[in-house]
Amino acid sequence: MNQVQKRSEVPAEHKWKLEDLFPSQDAWDKEYKEVKQKLASIAAFEGKLSDPAALKECFKLDDDISLHTERLYVYANMRHHEDMADQTYQALSDKSKKLSVEVGEAMSYITPEILSLSDEQIDQLIASPELAFYKHTLEEMKREKAHILSKAEEALLAQVGSMSQAPNTIFGMINNADMKFPKVKNENGEEIELTHGRYIQFLESKDREVRKNAFEAVYATYAKQKNTIAATLSANVSKNMFYAKARKYPSVLEMSLFGDNIPTSVYTSLIGTIEDNLPLMHRYVKLRKKLLKVDELHMYDLFAPLVEEFKMEIPYEEAKKTVLESLKPLGEDYLKVLSQGFDNSWIDVYENEGKRSGAYSWGAYGTHPYVLLNHKDNLNSMFTLTHEMGHAMHSYLSDTNQEYRYAQYTIFLAEVASTLNEALLMNYLLERTTDPKAKMYLLTYYADQFRTTVFRQTMFAEFEKIIHEKAEQGESLTPALLSQIYYDLNVKYYGKDMVVDKDIEMEWARIPHFYTSFYVYKYATGFSAATSFAKKILEEGQPAVDRYLGFLKSGGSDFSINILKRAGVDMSTPEPVSQAMSVFKELIEQMEQLAK
Repeated sequence: MNQVQKRSEVPAEHKWKLEDLFPSQDAWDKEYKEVKQKLASIAAFEGKLSDPAALKECFKLDDDISLHTERLYVYANMRHHEDMADQTYQALSDKSKKLSVEVGEAMSYITPEILSLSDEQIDQLIASPELAFYKHTLEEMKREKAHILSKAEEALLAQVGSMSQAPNTIFGMINNADMKFPKVKNENGEEIELTHGRYIQFLESKDREVRKNAFEAVYATYAKQKNTIAATLSANVSKNMFYAKARKYPSVLEMSLFGDNIPTSVYTSLIGTIEDNLPLMHRYVKLRKKLLKVDELHMYDLFAPLVEEFKMEIPYEEAKKTVLESLKPLGEDYLKVLSQGFDNSWIDVYENEGKRSGAYSWGAYGTHPYVLLNHKDNLNSMFTLTHEMGHAMHSYLSDTNQEYRYAQYTIFLAEVASTLNEALLMNYLLERTTDPKAKMYLLTYYADQFRTTVFRQTMFAEFEKIIHEKAEQGESLTPALLSQIYYDLNVKYYGKDMVVDKDIEMEWARIPHFYTSFYVYKYATGFSAATSFAKKILEEGQPAVDRYLGFLKSGGSDFSINILKRAGVDMSTPEPVSQAMSVFKELIEQMEQLAK
């Protein structure tokens, strides 16, 4: 199938059922009107928030409006993601974004008013029995006090909200809607249209020429847009600096980590611990070069299969069964909900024309989560399936065990559940594999997870840290500077056995996560925490499973570091990252043995 199918051609059983969220456009419109009406009544509490009874009612209305706004926003944007070129849903998405900004403006007085109270008055509210449910919220507000501005300034910042989304929106449009890649010849000499979804497939080709051509075609396409994309990324950094300065943070990094209450030392310690372990990465690169039997290892060889004539074809139905089997250690209750997700249209399975690239899990409180995939029948897609269902299960268990206000877990915790699922799937597959070729294939795949999720994301994290520091020191983020920084990092991370091709210097231009700044490090910390959890679940059994499920049910009811610590993983120490590195070392040793 060389042509990507249109949305209208996708069979119903492969589409998510957004009707579970809103049965019709009329239902969406009706809820939109209700939110608009309720919005008028939030102003009635202004000036009364020192009174516990009034504050309680205000919080209740705040939750009610926020929940319905979230539902409207999620639905409109998921419809938009089905086909980004469909103008009806582009407009609905814009309408929902504007509503979110309006809601933000209407509620913008609440936090500043509470924080304009004296510390003594805030402490009284925290101690009030009437506000017992909101204790964590009030404690969190008190922590934020140094960074909250006056009422007028907060209202102004809320109005800047829609402008501040511009860099991300513009990049999304360039990347998903406007950018067209050339056709590339596959192994059979057929001209195939290159897409985001197919790019990795080309890089996994056994034919080196195919890999090289796809690699060069992608970066040549981005290079043509380098000035625009550099301006977009630079605008995003400027936006971050504006907010950091306005809110009196010493740096963008501190501002970005403050929400999750993560000390910056966790970020710098991650980069430090990974840099200490770069010799392991270099050892892996050397092994890859040996296994591929090449004189030079190039950047486009990083996804090439290391096992000749071994391709795991895994149809979607089989992938679902394997995922269910592999997650048995998590217990019956977990599996029951997971099966519901598989059987009841939580998932949008295949790529179609205009569909958003990549994969995610999303949803709104009160309705089951949803998962967007662009599934191919291979091992990578099976891991993506278990990864995204890990997110979905985390959301489901948080939502069913926490009230709306405390259900949302932080992004710092978000990658733990997804990666734990991957670790259990890998363990399941490795345990059942006797064929040396298959074993080598799986070990390679797992080692590549470490390479992409821990090393590469940490390299991204270091790139973000460097570009923000340079901008904060007044340097201009030109395409040349961005490319130079990015190229040098690749040289450092991959070591002397890798030929770092010049084209890779443009890779910064295709990373959507750079528009959600200082986010990617959470993949690396999440992977490390998950590796630690998986080890404990497989070694200890039920007590570790109970602690882990307790973690999933906690949502955002406490600070992330505390939630993890209670479940037995302490991210304030380098230990989980070092533990992950020891697992990586074992994988390399097993691969070296098989390669003899």
